[in-house]
Amino acid sequence: MAESADQAPGEEHLLAAAYLSRVAEPASVPLWLFVQQHGYLTSAAAVRAGNVPAEVASCTEARRTAADPHVDLAVAERTGIRLLTPAHPDWPHFAFAALQVTGLRRAAQWRAGLRARPPRGELIPPLALWVRGNAPLATVGVRSVAVVGSRAATAYGEHVASEFSYGLARHEVVVVSGGAYGIDAAAHRGALAAEGCSVLVSAGGLDRPYPAGHRHLYDRTAEHGLLVSERPPGSAPHRQRFLSRNRLIAALGTATLVVEAASRSGALNSAGYARDLGRPVLAVPGPVTSAMSAGCHALVQRDEEPARLVTSVAEVLSYCGGGQQVGGSEDAAAGGEARSRSYDGLDLVARSVLDGFPGRGRSVTEAELSRLSGQPITQVIAALPVLREAGLIAVAREGYRLANPAR
Repeated sequence: MAESADQAPGEEHLLAAAYLSRVAEPASVPLWLFVQQHGYLTSAAAVRAGNVPAEVASCTEARRTAADPHVDLAVAERTGIRLLTPAHPDWPHFAFAALQVTGLRRAAQWRAGLRARPPRGELIPPLALWVRGNAPLATVGVRSVAVVGSRAATAYGEHVASEFSYGLARHEVVVVSGGAYGIDAAAHRGALAAEGCSVLVSAGGLDRPYPAGHRHLYDRTAEHGLLVSERPPGSAPHRQRFLSRNRLIAALGTATLVVEAASRSGALNSAGYARDLGRPVLAVPGPVTSAMSAGCHALVQRDEEPARLVTSVAEVLSYCGGGQQVGGSEDAAAGGEARSRSYDGLDLVARSVLDGFPGRGRSVTEAELSRLSGQPITQVIAALPVLREAGLIAVAREGYRLANPAR
């Protein structure tokens, strides 16, 4: 059981979290389970002493004596970086609700002996996040779009990513991406041009921009939005860290928009994570002769859970919360059709939870909704992000309410 000291992010708690974020690679299931059971302070002390189960030792032994959280926190303070854990009020609990559900599911599999790492990577919450910037992280996942795509983007892809991100930011939608060349950079710059909020999720330390040519983009994003990473300062962006980083991009986006992607692309990894989290996956069509659009076309053509094809900002808005429309009646009709498709795509549990909502816009808590719908509280918590992403419900001061009370 976690010790009471872990209930507030004091100095000892942050030292423990900084140590744990350094001592193992991101998305380590055995370490995450160990911390869930024992808390940050006890876990950090046990890892440093080498008094841990074999599976935890295997992922921490190489760095357990060399990791120095005092150095990492000192560098973070000098460079304007802060460390967050789930105990911090700015932790994105709403965005990570689905990630928590998939993490608990993975924990059950692990305890049942299913230890093989999934090809895409482990879909579990992070232990801690290093953050730079002044925008509130806690509300990022409420109305946001993860915009991903190829580094070797075409002029068409960069234009679409920039224009869509500009339009989304103008409608107060947070744009989330990974800071890479190509589609990522175009998305960040489009949002910044609209003076909107952009969130850059890095695979390495935030004091070490990657690619190096994007240092100015990192600085501009930190000024108007947020830089986020699981890795402490100084960390290099290794390949596996890019793959684990992609799950955070998908989790922080209410929906994931793939602008351009080859048939073998890291953007498809992000889309897979989004699908596993129950988030809408959107894809922009491209020329049939372009290899950079082959991945988008394949997503749309999937037999199971195909991506939604989108061709305008208005169509993207209909999937990222609030049901806000742009343009005239034609756009409004398209949005209504999109919401109907979203409802039709719900599973039986999500429909049951939705049917439990009272009318007239009255808000309800998760516990109330469990009673009204007859679904277990865990099922309600899992269904709420799905309903939010479908634009069917909205966050209220006292819980949740129907996005359209006249449904």
